[in-house]
Amino acid sequence: MENTDKECFRIIYGDCTLGVRGNTGDKDFHYLFSYQTGGPESFCIDGKEWLYRTPKPTFWRALTDNDRGSGFHLKSGSWLSADLFMGCVGIEVMVDGKAIPLPKAPENNRYTKDEKAEEVLLVFTYETITSPKTNVKVSYHVDSLGKIQVTAEYQGKQELPELPVFGIRFVMPTKAAGYRYEGLSGETYPDRRAGGEQGVYQIEGLPVTPYLVPQDCGMHMDTRWVEVCRNKVLDNSDREEKDFCLKFSGEEPFAFSCLPYTAQELENALHQEELPPARRTVLCIYGAVRGVGGIDSWGADVEEAYRVYGDKDMRFSFTIEP
Repeated sequence: MENTDKECFRIIYGDCTLGVRGNTGDKDFHYLFSYQTGGPESFCIDGKEWLYRTPKPTFWRALTDNDRGSGFHLKSGSWLSADLFMGCVGIEVMVDGKAIPLPKAPENNRYTKDEKAEEVLLVFTYETITSPKTNVKVSYHVDSLGKIQVTAEYQGKQELPELPVFGIRFVMPTKAAGYRYEGLSGETYPDRRAGGEQGVYQIEGLPVTPYLVPQDCGMHMDTRWVEVCRNKVLDNSDREEKDFCLKFSGEEPFAFSCLPYTAQELENALHQEELPPARRTVLCIYGAVRGVGGIDSWGADVEEAYRVYGDKDMRFSFTIEP
């Protein structure tokens, strides 16, 4: 199984994880993919951990005043449950373009401790708890330089309600110092982008719009790339407090939000002071986002062109660069 090509990384077949270890020339990377949690459980780059929880598909953004006014949550609230709870029902692994049996114990015993590869692809299939159920496939393709191409595919089903969003949520261990991105200025949505100007923007910290009632905020449309920078880790032995960054770039323009709270944490607070202390970074990369509506008054529904329909297939892709 060993590959002698110089542009290789080491691959470790654990009992319930698959590990990838290598370097980009100036940075070391070590990734762990878990068969138990159903996805990546560690992206460690130059000793800095970037995952606090396994990334999963996300279908929910916190309600806006207009969502409540139009009764959107009463029609599509099942996506909130689907966002919180989902099962991983299938895992596929390909090494150097060849499909292999899932290498968990005892299958992994056929491999040595010195296995190498040029690329690895893991595909995780999730099943929603909606009625009817549907599947989402998320694939992670890791190349010899540690770049990870992430592709998410949603299978549309008749009778499923409209979605607030479709994306992937990354929860990072500590609060980011800020982020930089190329896209539209300010907060934008599919039906609220005319005032944004294309450019490269630097955002300090993780600002949350101080609405009277906390709600979805910080959405950025038509993004080419976003780079999140942190200077703190959970390991108290590391006190350098120097910025270290991770870049997410899309094949096609995407939307994102980078906040210190999950959609559920925003949803649970009736006032700003009820939000929990900001400890983490919640980066959501979206392939589809519902508009905000409210054209003539708060309560007016979203126009057809800016809705995300549950019966339509969706697919988007982006790359994580160490």
